Formats: sequence, structure tokens, C-alpha cells
Amino acid sequence: MRKLLLIVLLGLALGALFGQLMVSMPGYWLVRIGDTSYQTSFWFGLILLLALFLVLHFALRVLMRLRHPVSRFKVWNQRTRHRNAMKRTVRGLVALAEGRWKRAEKSLVKAADDSSTPLVNYLSAALAAHYQGHYEQADTLLKRAHLSTEGADTAVGLVQVQLMLDRQQYEEALAILTRLDRQLPNHPQVLKQLKQAYLSVSDWEGLRRLMPRLAARQLISPEERNQLEQRAYKELLIHEARDPGNIERVRSLWADMPDALRGNIELIVLYTETLMRGKEEVIAERLLRHSLKEHWDSRLVLRYGLLNVDPARQLVHAEKWLQERPNDPDLLLTLGRLALRNSYWGKAQEYFEASQRQRPSGVVCAELARLYANLGEHNKSQLYYRQSVELLDKSLPALPQPEERKPNMEAKEAAQAQR
Repeated sequence: MRKLLLIVLLGLALGALFGQLMVSMPGYWLVRIGDTSYQTSFWFGLILLLALFLVLHFALRVLMRLRHPVSRFKVWNQRTRHRNAMKRTVRGLVALAEGRWKRAEKSLVKAADDSSTPLVNYLSAALAAHYQGHYEQADTLLKRAHLSTEGADTAVGLVQVQLMLDRQQYEEALAILTRLDRQLPNHPQVLKQLKQAYLSVSDWEGLRRLMPRLAARQLISPEERNQLEQRAYKELLIHEARDPGNIERVRSLWADMPDALRGNIELIVLYTETLMRGKEEVIAERLLRHSLKEHWDSRLVLRYGLLNVDPARQLVHAEKWLQERPNDPDLLLTLGRLALRNSYWGKAQEYFEASQRQRPSGVVCAELARLYANLGEHNKSQLYYRQSVELLDKSLPALPQPEERKPNMEAKEAAQAQR
């Protein structure tokens, strides 16, 4: 309201000023063309000239526009097609998000040529074709995506790798990822997909070397890293342990292992067994003895009793452990075996029987049965042998067994066989 009032007042003031000028500054225009002359007041002529200027100005603008009608139509048509392509692209992306693959692919492909972002259209359409199981069509769309935009190698490669992983084409995916990793060594998505590919093809060496890079980029949690590294080193140790000649490779793996994993009982057991097969029992004994100080575990104790490095010294170490753990059945079993290695038959018998009292075991009974048999005490040997069979039988899974046959049935079957 105030603005309107100000405009009215300003208009009245300008009108009054203009009227005052017309009164105070009289004059006229005289235009003569041949024998004809035109005369008008100065102010009216001025207004007429101004009006004529405006008419000529707008007329020239109209003429200038009419000079290029085809180009202006093309611009208008192109803008219209871009708007329609954007609408189709949005509909296609919405359909893709909703899982309507066929509709998504159709909308995205139709809009790709007129879209300002054809790379997005073709990549999304390739995903839609892949989810329909049209793998050849998906590969064709990926090629069109690569040709549509310069510098799109990485984006197309990453989508192609993901589709290959989904199709379980792990070797082909790993080949592309290796190339991308050389070009972009710290690309987060490349590193993540490399982890997935290495796991898929069981490339434990590649996964082992990848872990520090993933951790440096904070692309993996400490828990997952520890889990994957443990699995990788375990599989590598198992693989290398198949050939006793690879003992140096095994020792190198153990040296490269993170400190946290060198305290893992399962890995210690695997490494110890590999050392034993590679005739490196001295190193295995030292490792087990050191590990038992840090982590007391029955698996380590039992393997210590299987070593034959220096039986007398081993027995001394084990008897010191017994002072702290006098009722440990696994330690008593190990002591019995070490006593056998030192030819202490009576002490071995005592340790085995003490272990059996703490926890009945088929293994301990078998050791006692073998010991008594070699000592000539066959009755005791047979007794412990039966106990070992009974204890081992209890540990077997419950499976169907044939019914006990009666003697007369067996005779009839034998007679029928002779006939």
C-alpha cells in the first residue's frame, strides 16, 4: 500500500514538472516535404519521436528473430527432448530402485541418447538387464556406456566387475580388478572388490597382502581384519605344510605374521606340526615351551609330548608345569609319554594311571594297554584295551548297526552258500 502511494505521488510530481516545462519552454517543430509542411508543438513532437523510436526498435527485434527460425526451432526442440529424457531417466531410476527391471531398462535406454548423463543411463540399464538374467544385453550396454562418456573407464570397470562377481565369474573379475588396481592403487571400491574376489578364488596370499592396504584406508574393521588374516595364514600354512620341502616358506610366513596372530593357538598348532614334519623339532619345542608360558592350552601340551628333542630336559620342564597344575589330565598324559622316551617305565605307568583317574580317556587306556603288553602283564593290557575300545565307542556318532546274528542262522546261511 505504501509503495502504491509513493508511485502515485511520484507520478503526480513528474506530471506537474512536465506540465511546468511545457508552459515555461514553448516551441514547435516544422517539417516541410516538397510543398507540404507539417507543424506541431515541440513537446508533442518529442513524444512522437520517442514513440517512433520504440516502434522501430521492437520491429527490428522481430525481424532479427525471423532471420533464424530453423536454428531457434532446433534449440527449442533440443530443450524439449532434454526435459523428456530427464523425466524418463527419473522414471527408469525409480523403477530400478523398486526392482521393476524390465521397465527400468526400457526407460533408461530410450532416454540415453537425449540425456545429459548418458553414462548413468547405460550403467543403470546394464544393471537392470543383469538382474533379468540378460547377461549379453548387459555387456552390450556396458560397452555403450564406455563409448558414451570420455574418461569413464573406472566407473564402467567397477560395474562390470560387480556383475561378474554376481555371476560367479571370479577369475575374469580378478583380472579386471588387477588392471584397475595398477591404475588406481588406492581406490576404495577397487580394494573392497579385490577383497571379495580374493575370497571367492581362495587366493590367500593376495588377501594376506591386501589386508594392510584395507586397514590403512580404514576400509575394514579391526575385527574383520583379524578374522580374515587368521583365515589367510591358516590356509597358507596348511597348503605349504603339504610339502616338507617348503619349510623355509613356512618360516617366512610365520615371521611376517602379525604379533597378535602369533599368539593364536590354532596357528601355533599348525606351525608346530609343519615344523615337526620338516624335521625342525628343536624350533617347535622352543615355540611350544614359550607359547605355554603365555597361553596354557591342552592342544599345545599334548603336542609337546609328541616331540623328541631332548627327552630328559623336556621331562624336567613338564614336571615343573605339574607343580602348578597337578591334576591336569593332558599334562599327565604328556608326562607319561616323555617318561617313556626316557625309558622310565614305572614313572610312565604312574602318570598314565593318574591321567586316567582325572579323566577317563580311550587314548590313555591305549597307552596303558601298550605299556603293560610290553611289560608282559597281558591281563592288565587286555583290561585297558577293552576300556579304550569302550571309551572310543562312546565317542563315535550314533549310526545304524546290523543286528547280532544267532548261531543257527549263521549255519543256515553257510549251508545255503555251499549249495
